[in-house]
Amino acid sequence: KGKAVQLRGISSHGINWDVGEPFVNEKALQNLRDEWGVNCFRVAMYTEDYNGYCVTDTASRKKLLAKIDTAVKAGRKLGMYVIIDWHILSDGNPQQNQKEALKFFKKMAKKYKNNTNVIYEICNEPNGGTSWSTIKKYAEKIIKGIRTYDKKAVILVGTPNWSQDVDQAALSPVSKKYRKNVMYTLHFYAATHKEWLRDKAQAALDKGLPLFVSEFSICDASGNGGLDKAEAKKWLTFLDKNNISYMAWSLSNKAESSAFIKSGCSNTGKWSSKNLTAAGKWITNWYKKK
Repeated sequence: KGKAVQLRGISSHGINWDVGEPFVNEKALQNLRDEWGVNCFRVAMYTEDYNGYCVTDTASRKKLLAKIDTAVKAGRKLGMYVIIDWHILSDGNPQQNQKEALKFFKKMAKKYKNNTNVIYEICNEPNGGTSWSTIKKYAEKIIKGIRTYDKKAVILVGTPNWSQDVDQAALSPVSKKYRKNVMYTLHFYAATHKEWLRDKAQAALDKGLPLFVSEFSICDASGNGGLDKAEAKKWLTFLDKNNISYMAWSLSNKAESSAFIKSGCSNTGKWSSKNLTAAGKWITNWYKKK
């Protein structure tokens, strides 16, 4: 309707892993919405790491697809957006599993074409020196595949260097025929990524590139280590000022500082302050104020 919409959300950890999968359920999503003011949930499905979609067996793949379906249906019922995230990591070049990605996204687009709450994230964090031109070629193939079935869904495209070099994407976005409802991802971890990365973001915005922060945390880039709350505040203030959506990593009980939930807690919500990690408390307090 032409109005600016900002999504604030949380990402699962890998749904192919026991620290992420149990938290993807309707009750947990309802808790995110009702207690923390979250309006979007990102379902992270690794492609090669940890029993990922491209390296696992048929039975496990079916479980992964069922878990995505659980999230999409719960999101639709709760009035929340759901991001289906093709979570490349060790396979740093998205072209490595391009055939699988194309098949997967065509399947998803065919299945969810009538679900207005679904967003497709087609390559989490290209890395290992993968160039923007390589990512762009991949993106155009996948976008074309999705648009065969779903003409309108928002599609998120990863950028070079773990989704940091948005300034490069801004100089040469995807071709005009693929550009409608396409955004570009920026990831940051506040204890590692400082003003210099916000400068890249600003350069991309100045060129008119639509940005979406599909992953961030307030610790360092490993997902662990100390928290930098002052830098996190600068980041989220910058994103709010520019109406940029952001998804926090991660709704899990993994033993790392970016995880929201302490071990031994419920998988289905009703988390009190004492169930949350320091990062979980800080981020949810920020969300609640919005």
